[in-house]
Amino acid sequence: MANIKSAKKRIKVIEVKTARNRRIKSIVKTAIRRFEDALSAGNFDEAKSKFQLAEKKIMQAAAKGTLHKNAASRKVARLSKKLGVINKAI
Repeated sequence: MANIKSAKKRIKVIEVKTARNRRIKSIVKTAIRRFEDALSAGNFDEAKSKFQLAEKKIMQAAAKGTLHKNAASRKVARLSKKLGVINKAI
């Protein structure tokens, strides 16, 4: 355990930021999972709307610094590619 006052404060701040980042990551993962579930179920209209929501949540996470901007772009590109493959098959 830290003895210095500033170190104790840093521990508290890190706990708060970690909780926030976990919450944001959970929201992103849920949005991605819902998109993939809609895609696998064959609901293409729903998948498109879920893709837009997932993209929004991913970019918000990147804006807040939870995800790196390149990692966020990579996730969006992979989801977009999945959606594009399905659109071409139709």
